[in-house]
Amino acid sequence: MIIENKLPATVVYENKTVIAFLDKDPVSRYHTLIVPKTHYNSIYEIDNDSLRNISVAAKKLALAYRKTFGIKAVNLLNASGKSAQQSVFHFHVHLIPRKEKDGLDLWFKSKNKDNKIPSMSPIALKKLKAELKSNKTDI
Repeated sequence: MIIENKLPATVVYENKTVIAFLDKDPVSRYHTLIVPKTHYNSIYEIDNDSLRNISVAAKKLALAYRKTFGIKAVNLLNASGKSAQQSVFHFHVHLIPRKEKDGLDLWFKSKNKDNKIPSMSPIALKKLKAELKSNKTDI
């Protein structure tokens, strides 16, 4: 709805394929959502060109925030799928500006307390590599 100007938003960047606006419930100052204008539910559906456009816009915004506001660190986050806590089913990326000792902890905690190297069965690894090799969405 923001894409169609039916809901109010503070738009910070827009081009023909992407719109970026401040999050209505920010976790940090200038927390921004970067959204393709074409609808895609999740990472599983978005085409490579649209994903590239989102990435380029994220970098452009991060550099502009650094130069304009002195922001030297950001998190880029996406949730794709209900189990990943996706709540808005239109693909988007959160650009979350960070500053030293801001109190935010957006990183997951590993349960791998003994620092063992994660493993995958040889059969699973072979299947995954075959899928990656045959995948037509290669960039």
